[in-house]
Amino acid sequence: MKFLKSLVLVISMLIATTSVAFAQKTIQNSDNTKAIVVKVKGISCSMDLKMISANVEKLKGVSSCISGKMGTTSSFQITFNPSLVTEIEIHKTIENTGSCENPEEKIYKIKQ
Repeated sequence: MKFLKSLVLVISMLIATTSVAFAQKTIQNSDNTKAIVVKVKGISCSMDLKMISANVEKLKGVSSCISGKMGTTSSFQITFNPSLVTEIEIHKTIENTGSCENPEEKIYKIKQ
């Protein structure tokens, strides 16, 4: 009986975490905003994270852009109003942000 309860608990946790993992990609909120996670390659310093976040937050319709940890691929959680700005515009803004070492160099790429 104890084994059965443990098995049910493990299966329940697996289903719950799988649902959460899928929900992190795109979430439609009740207040007409959408939350997405965008993965970006090419970030080499913490200033890059700040510059990308600041540029995305300048877009009309973006309410927040929170960066994760820096790594070979860094994630940004972006909340925006899809009637004011599109995901394509957000992606272009990220990819058109110049690097902190050379502002003319566009090194960031969205990971699909």
